[in-house]
Amino acid sequence: MADNIKASTQEHLDIYAIKDHLVFLKDGSAALVLKTTAINFNLLSEEEQDATIYAYAGLLNSLSFSVQILIRSQRKNISDYLNLIDNRIQAVASQKIKEQLLAYRQFVKSLVKENRVLEKKFYIIIPFSSIELGLSKSSFNPFAKSPQKPPYDLVYIEEKASIVLYPRRDHIIRQFARIGLKAQQLTTSELVTLYYNIYNPSLTYLSPNQINTSVSS
Repeated sequence: MADNIKASTQEHLDIYAIKDHLVFLKDGSAALVLKTTAINFNLLSEEEQDATIYAYAGLLNSLSFSVQILIRSQRKNISDYLNLIDNRIQAVASQKIKEQLLAYRQFVKSLVKENRVLEKKFYIIIPFSSIELGLSKSSFNPFAKSPQKPPYDLVYIEEKASIVLYPRRDHIIRQFARIGLKAQQLTTSELVTLYYNIYNPSLTYLSPNQINTSVSS
């Protein structure tokens, strides 16, 4: 029964494999994901805001390929921070400092309880279309069942996708640096973590180590 449920779930996922820091989809397309830092636009001076806007416009005008901008908002997990405070409380000898830390811990808990503290993460997805493999639009039948396997071997798709995606990645990283943002490609484990949490929104956020442990067990 469990195998049937697993198979049914996989049939509805577009992702075929995640390897070598790339995402491969069942239709033969692939994608590369960058994670970027952020800037607080409201804290910039008027001149800095204008410069940022011009730099961003320059970035958009420089693109000869499509990209997807993804902003993920998640409720911030403060359990690790609370554990850090608890360890500090245990280590402190002064009763006065210990009471202050206990009061601070309670303040943090109440702040998170009364206000949804959200953590925002920013991603840039650079796609590699299956059409770029040489498949024509006429090859796809809109009435056919969704493919469950890429039309070519993954090694071949990765070779073709890498030639296209890596120059695009380097271009995006350079353009973001002009705005003052640092962009970095997600590794295989980071991609697995990202998509695991996307497809399991009702679960508490899991770190890469927790996901690897749960998968291996």
